Order: sequence, then C-alpha cells, then structure tokens
Amino acid sequence: MKNDTPTTVIEVKNLACGYGETVVLQKVSFSVHPQELLFVIGGSGCGKSTLLRCMIGLLKPVHGDVAYFGKSFTAADTVQRRDILKTFGVLYQNSALWSSMTLAENVSLPLEEHTSLTREDRREITALKLAQVGLSGSEELYPSELSGGMKKRAALARALALDPAIVFFDEPSTGLDPITSREMDELILQVRDTLGTTMVIVSHQLSSIFRLADRVIMLDRESKGIIAEGAPRDLAAKSTNPRVREFLKQDEEFSKQTNHASAKKPVSISK
Repeated sequence: MKNDTPTTVIEVKNLACGYGETVVLQKVSFSVHPQELLFVIGGSGCGKSTLLRCMIGLLKPVHGDVAYFGKSFTAADTVQRRDILKTFGVLYQNSALWSSMTLAENVSLPLEEHTSLTREDRREITALKLAQVGLSGSEELYPSELSGGMKKRAALARALALDPAIVFFDEPSTGLDPITSREMDELILQVRDTLGTTMVIVSHQLSSIFRLADRVIMLDRESKGIIAEGAPRDLAAKSTNPRVREFLKQDEEFSKQTNHASAKKPVSISK
C-alpha cells in the first residue's frame, strides 16, 4: 500500500535574502519534516528573523526557493500563494494582536478572511482555540488587559485558528520571565504532540533549545549562512566548529540549571 505521508513539509533551496544592496543570507538550504520541531538559532544579526520573513512571504528572496508540501511558494501566483498561506500560522515576536479588538475578534479574524463559516461556527472555533492555549473564558478581554504570557498564548490561538499544518514562531519567549517562558515551552510541545503540528522556531532563548528542539540549524553572521545542522546535544558534543560548541555549551549549562526548577501543571490541549 502506498504511503501518502510527505517526508518533507518545507524545502528551502539555495536561498539568498537581503535588504537593498545588503545580502544577509546566501546559499541557505534545508528541509523540515512532518511534526518536527526545528529551531533556527545563532547570534545577534545572523539573519534568523530575515530567514523567517523570506519563508513566510514578508520579504522577497534575492534568489532561491521556498516550497511547502512540494509546491513552490516563491514562484506561486496570487491564488496559489493564498492557498499555501492557509497551511501555516505565525506567532510574531510582539504577538501583533490588534489592540482595538477583543481576544475573540483577534482569533476569529483569520476565519473571517479565509473561510465562509457562519458567525456561530466562528465563535465556537474561537472558543476552542482559546481553550487550547489555556485562555478559556477570556474571549471579551482586550490585549491591554493581558500579561505578556497571556498575549503570547492569545497570539498562538490566532495562529492555530485555521488548523495549520505548520506554525512559525519568532522569538516566542521574548519579554517573558523564566517561569512563564518555560510554560510557553510546555505549551508548544503540547500543541505539537496533540495536534501533530510542524513547528519552526526562531530563537535566541538558549534554555529552550535542549528542552524542545528535535533539530537546529545555526546561522552565522560572518559566513551569511548555515554553519551547523543537527540535534543540539550532538552538535554540542561533536561539532568541529568552535563557535557552534561555544554557543551550545552556554545553552547546555543554562539548561541544566533551569531544568531543576519545578514545572507548573501543563495546560490541557483538546483536539
């Protein structure tokens, strides 16, 4: 019997990204597999967020290609691009919630734009998505009434509104205290494990790498590309690149310290 499960969800081929005359990344190639939790890591200014912007269509690549489920996103026409956009959600660094809208209105927005669901159906799905991230009963709150952690959860609920196969995260722990950051890590794992979502996380939060990552790609400002790829513990132990070892050594030491902290009860995620 033929297995129709794709072996690759995202394929990035020979990608170059930049701003004007400035090339930030070049010759970047990697793939992401179903239900994988891939981290994009590296020092400040190495191009992590630039890569994300190219992958989700906010920045046009200088050259190269990004494909989802075997279909080119870079070369797609307007109709094809819209269809591909429905397959992934994005949690932005600053959450990017509309301040004039309630949480329910924020989460419902993708449903209004991309589906023909009735208002009642949208209301039910919105309530479900907020419950999935531990915000049940918060539908009528405004972003200004939320803590930083709650804003991140609300933004994740919105990213999950269309049941995407892929979710991108841009620095999901930025601005969070260590306990709230760990809770966010746990929520990310629960969503992936329960819903089968593939996740790509851009992060400089060292403590999260060993907690979450199946695999990392490490970008480097000097080489303008990938200098390491693999499981973080393997790279920390075996990489021949001193910059990679030093980066992950710091991560491992911090991770060992934080892993002794007690974790709060996980948030229940319903399918």
